[in-house]
Amino acid sequence: MSPPGDRTVLVLGGAGTVGSGTVKVLLERGFRVVVISRDAARLEKLKHFVPAATRSRLFTLIGDVGSEEGAEAAKTAVLQAVGKVTDIVSSLGFSWWQGGPPHTQTVEELNRVLNTLLISTFTSWKAFFPLVKDDHNGSYTFITGGAGERLLMPGTGFLTLGAAGALAFCQVVREEYPDVPCKLNEVKLNMGVATPDRIAPGFVNHLDVGEAIATVLVKNSVSHHVFCANTPADLKTLIVEGKV
Repeated sequence: MSPPGDRTVLVLGGAGTVGSGTVKVLLERGFRVVVISRDAARLEKLKHFVPAATRSRLFTLIGDVGSEEGAEAAKTAVLQAVGKVTDIVSSLGFSWWQGGPPHTQTVEELNRVLNTLLISTFTSWKAFFPLVKDDHNGSYTFITGGAGERLLMPGTGFLTLGAAGALAFCQVVREEYPDVPCKLNEVKLNMGVATPDRIAPGFVNHLDVGEAIATVLVKNSVSHHVFCANTPADLKTLIVEGKV
């Protein structure tokens, strides 16, 4: 197992709520971290969010991994910037959608939700998985949630559809590639995730999620596993013990 200082983690969705907590913790643990975003302002906000002493190990790039062409271009840019990626964390999409019941929606909106939650997860995986799949010290970790298993509340149906697609895709990857040398895992959070100033009942701190992801990467001991956290206590167990 390589020490964090020798590892470079690409955090897909690293400028979002879940991803930013993971980026901050990984930098504090000594990893180099790469983040791609279409939004320069969000990348700038991320730079100011992480500790100043860690910013030299944060590499931010403008790009769009939501299409095959965009993801391939982003891969080229990443390799030019850092040379090698050892680990990938995928935390793409939005965590909330409540646009209304299906009969009030358009095909265009359904496509937008599916592109955000499912298609981008596929296109980025297709581009970046080859960078780590043959490395027994490497890893690819999906972060998913429980929204794909049930309707969270009225009006959130398209969120359920997109999240269900992402869950199914993670299962397909685990079962289609049972023998890849890299560690291939999923961290499934059956709770909301928020920044400390927006914590509410049923939500966990995005920094605690980051600690859990960092533990999985540091231990790097299991593969083809779903770490399922249903409660804050489960998340704490994952942070401390690397298992749930």
